[in-house]
Amino acid sequence: MEGRSGNVKKIVIATKNQGKIREMLHAFAGLDVELVSLAAFGPLPDAIEDGDTFADNARIKAAFYREQTGCACLADDSGLSVAALDGAPGVYSARFAGDHADDDANNARLLAELAKKGAASSDAAYHCVLAFCDLDGTVLTAEGICRGTIRGEARGTGGFGYDPYFYIGEKTMAELTLAEKDGVSHRGAALRQMAKKLEEYLG
Repeated sequence: MEGRSGNVKKIVIATKNQGKIREMLHAFAGLDVELVSLAAFGPLPDAIEDGDTFADNARIKAAFYREQTGCACLADDSGLSVAALDGAPGVYSARFAGDHADDDANNARLLAELAKKGAASSDAAYHCVLAFCDLDGTVLTAEGICRGTIRGEARGTGGFGYDPYFYIGEKTMAELTLAEKDGVSHRGAALRQMAKKLEEYLG
C-alpha cells in the first residue's frame, strides 16, 4: 500500500511495550507500510494519559508522539475491566499497582482486590482502542473487545499483562499462539479494523 505521495507510508508505533509491538507487526504484515518503534527515536518524554476512556488516551498518545517524531503515529490504549471490581482496573490497567508497576505487581494487586471481594473468579473483558494520527491532523480509530473470565490460577508463558489469568474457555490468553491470540483478542479485532481503515485512507 502506498501513501498519497506515492511513497510507502511510515507509521510510528507509539508504544515501548514489546508485546504490543509484536502483535502490531504481525497484524500489519500484509500491508505495505513501514512500521517504526518509538525506540528508534531515542529517549522521548511520556505522553500524559489523563483521559477518562481508552479512546481518549489512544488519541492523546497518537497526537503527542506525532508531534514528538514528526511522523504519522499509531497508538493504542487498552486494559482490563473486571465485573467484580466494578470495571477496575480500566484505564489504570498498566499502572494498577503504581505508576511504574510491572506485570507481576499489577497481577498481584488484581488478585488481592478480588480476594477482598471474596471472589475466586469474575467475568471480565479486555478492551483496546487504536488511534492513527496523520501529519495533516486526520484521526482514525478502531475498537475491539474480548470477553472472558479472570481466575486465580496463572497458566501459560506467552502474552503479557494480565494474560496468564484471563481465561477464554479453558485456555488463558498466555497459552495461545500469537496467531490464535490475534484471532480472538481485543487488539487483534481492533487491528483488523484499523488495517481496513488505513487501506481505504491511504489507497
